[in-house]
Parts: sequence; structure tokens; C-alpha cells
Amino acid sequence: MKIEIRLKMKNIALFGTSADPPTAGHKKIIKCLSQSFDWVAVWAVDNPFKNQKTSLKHRAAMLELLISDIESTDNNISLEQEISNLRTLETVEKAKTVWGANIAYTLVIGSDLIGQLTKWYHIENLLNQVKLLIIPRPGYPIDDLSLNTVRNLGGKIAIANFMGLDVSSTTFREQKNMATLTPPVIDYIHREHLYV
Repeated sequence: MKIEIRLKMKNIALFGTSADPPTAGHKKIIKCLSQSFDWVAVWAVDNPFKNQKTSLKHRAAMLELLISDIESTDNNISLEQEISNLRTLETVEKAKTVWGANIAYTLVIGSDLIGQLTKWYHIENLLNQVKLLIIPRPGYPIDDLSLNTVRNLGGKIAIANFMGLDVSSTTFREQKNMATLTPPVIDYIHREHLYV
């Protein structure tokens, strides 16, 4: 089934996340993406602008559990950890070696990252190779000034028609509210003694 889907792909959502840990909010985003794209490539990444608390290996394992917990009739979501890179531009280059250069790639980011974009490695080159899909997040309004800055760098921007959940990995680490996580991720955290 996955091979058949990959042969028919025309548009791929690229969703890298620090996932420290992955939350119910990540699950909602990934599920929504799976309804609009031929393929959703997800990976855990070390974000150079954030301070990760757990190893990339654990975060990728939790993300894989979260993905396996998503009901998707199209079976079009997968953890693609091999394309993970500190530099998103290099991630896109890796994606092209996996799926080809003639695919429409859409980079998915939360509205909390718009202000960081101008600091990303070779951002203009990156924006020439992908479309941007911005997921609105509670507490991170999308303002015209930031959008225009990205557009002036060559960004082709779409804003998702759904709002991310009011949960975050940072809030979980600070408050340890297990209700923000999915059961498989909770089990993994307990088993591996993470975030204690």
C-alpha cells in the first residue's frame, strides 16, 4: 500500500518538530495534514533555537508511537527520521533524494516559528524550494508584518484552516500534565524514566 501511494504522490507535507515530547497537539496537526496531502513526512529534529531536554533518539521513538496511534484511512503518514537535519534546507535536499525533485513540497511550521525564519540557514534558497503552511497556535498570533517579511524573502505562504491545540511540549515539561500527551507516549515516558 505504501509503495502504491508513493508512486502516485504529487504533494508532500514536511513536518519536522522538536517533539520534546510529542503532544496531542502534534497528533492533531499530523492527522489534519494527512487529509490534505498525498504523503506526510514527519521527523524529530534538534532545533538550534530551542534547548532540547531529551535525546533525539527518544524523541523520534515517541514520535513514531504517536504516528502509529493516528487513524488514517490513506496510510500516508510516516516517520522519516533519515531526513532530519539541523538545517531545514538540507532536510529538503534529503527529501528530494527520497521522493524526487518534481514533487510539490510544503514545509509545515507553527505560528510560533514565523519570527525565527529570517535566522534560518539560507532561508531564501529554502523558500524557493518549498511552500510554507503555517499552523496557527494559541498565544502566537500571525501578523501581517511577519508574513510580509517572509513573502519578501520569496515565501509562498498558506495558513492552515485549523487551530493547533492549546498544548505544548514546553508546558508539559514545566507542568507535567499527562493529559496533553497520548497514551503510547505516556507509556514510553514512564518506561524510559524521561522528564523526571
